[in-house]
Amino acid sequence: MNYFLDAIQWIFAPVWVHGKSRIVNDIIQRVGEHVGYTLVSVAIATAVAVPLGYLIGHTGKGKQLAVGLSGAARALPSLGLLTILALAIGIARAPIAAVIVFFLLGVPSILAGAYAGLETIDRSTIDAARAIGMTEWQILTKVEIPLGLPLLLGGIRSAALQIVATTSLAAYIGLGGLGTYLFAGLGTHDFAQTLGGAILVAVLALAFDAFSALFQKFAVPRGVAATQAKEVRIRPHRPRAVVGTPTS
Repeated sequence: MNYFLDAIQWIFAPVWVHGKSRIVNDIIQRVGEHVGYTLVSVAIATAVAVPLGYLIGHTGKGKQLAVGLSGAARALPSLGLLTILALAIGIARAPIAAVIVFFLLGVPSILAGAYAGLETIDRSTIDAARAIGMTEWQILTKVEIPLGLPLLLGGIRSAALQIVATTSLAAYIGLGGLGTYLFAGLGTHDFAQTLGGAILVAVLALAFDAFSALFQKFAVPRGVAATQAKEVRIRPHRPRAVVGTPTS
């Protein structure tokens, strides 16, 4: 408990830097760096994974390869890969290395959300769309994408949480972010600073999750949400056995 109180005190300590308190001058700057890397990485991962996921979900081809590659991407050690890429392409281009690592981390969840959203659609719905003369493009854009949107947004939400937590590693190669406090505290054995940085990362992750949940709620069309809620409520129930009454 003492460490936690010390960490809270460290966050709000009135340390003045260049005429401004640290919480205004330094912490907000680190939060901005952290959010910047996260948003760029999520945007690039979404731009790459969503079309590929829709292609797999619509055609039903390439799923095994995508699952295998996604599993391999999840298994990559983020810190080791970040260090290798930063050294390979040069410290001056270290931000590119960081974005590549965080992009690879976000792709599996978004890819899974994209193709799973299309796979879970009732085939009778797709057959009905073809029966009324819809083209494959119309089926994808007007039927499959709207119905699969909730799972896609869930995948993006999961990817954003993973990336916002892992972005702390950017400080390891001097790129800033909230991880700066983690590594600085560990180096000087200032555990209040280390725990304070961890608390800031956790708060930022919760803020991302809350915003993502709000966006997911309003981005899903009302008809799709109503249909899903109805499907959840209407489920076949097994007949209950009653004493003296044979069950079929």
